[in-house]
Amino acid sequence: MPTETLLRPAAAPAPAPSLIVRLWAKPANRIVLLVVVIVGLAAAYLFTDIPGSVLFALKIRGLTVGAMLVVATAVGVSTVVFHTITQNRILTPSIMGFDSFYMLISTLIVFFLGSSAFLKADQITLWVVQVVVMIAFSVLLFTWLFGGKRRSLHLMLLVGIVLGTFFRGFTEWMQRMLDPLDFQVLSDAMFASLTRPDPTLLTFTAVLVGLGVIAVIPLVRTLDVLTLGEAAAVGLGVNHKRTVMMLFTIVSVMIAASTALAGPILFFGLIVANLAYSYAGTFRHTWTLPAAALIGVGFLLLAQLILEKLFGFGGSLSMVIEFAGGLFFLYLVLRKGAR
Repeated sequence: MPTETLLRPAAAPAPAPSLIVRLWAKPANRIVLLVVVIVGLAAAYLFTDIPGSVLFALKIRGLTVGAMLVVATAVGVSTVVFHTITQNRILTPSIMGFDSFYMLISTLIVFFLGSSAFLKADQITLWVVQVVVMIAFSVLLFTWLFGGKRRSLHLMLLVGIVLGTFFRGFTEWMQRMLDPLDFQVLSDAMFASLTRPDPTLLTFTAVLVGLGVIAVIPLVRTLDVLTLGEAAAVGLGVNHKRTVMMLFTIVSVMIAASTALAGPILFFGLIVANLAYSYAGTFRHTWTLPAAALIGVGFLLLAQLILEKLFGFGGSLSMVIEFAGGLFFLYLVLRKGAR
């Protein structure tokens, strides 16, 4: 061995990571931090700028926070599951036509029965009709296109896009023939609203979303395997067809219930799911699923605070979400294209 090598000083050991870096490396600590941030945002929304009775304001705002929690959980969890099934992080369950189908149902009611019947209709009955019709449509679509021998996710997604486009076109055609007053009533129903939800509808939606989450929990490890692709999942013993059909049904129930409660919220699932992947720092659904739900709650609370504090209620919550979501969608498309 040369003398120079013997005399060369040993390399200094790499410095140990700081305590903050070690804490941040654990997904559980990131989830705890998210919970702390959400509690702060919820407190800011609940207890600031209360003009009158504190108890009355907390009751109304508490329902809004509850609706945000339910909708964010439904959209966040279902979008992450949908991404895992389709192996695509840009598509969302709305690509299957849920939002356009919801608008079609409301437009049909106003078109044939008038806006007065739409406003006087029992909210629970209307919610049940919308949920049942949307779930039936999605399950029939999944069974038809994915249950046969020539099952194909790509074909199912393509048919969903075509049907969604057809529903939107047919809806717009009917809306052009509506009376201006009927059209105004229908337009108000098309915007997502989480403020002052009906407590009974919120309870029903929370039950369906809760059942969906309970059904997903035992499949968390299976979802991790599905991330590897269909061939690898089948090779590892997963019944791919049965599992995907089950997950599609769960996604349909959660999205239909949340859409019937609050209305369509475009791009929301796209935002929270992709932020959850980056924030969790792992592909494991044990962390990405709760991260998506919590990020969704925080995003809705922040958007509501921006709407109230900066715009003075001069807009809708869906306006803020769609503006941010549209920019985020362009960013994802351009980043994927650059790669």
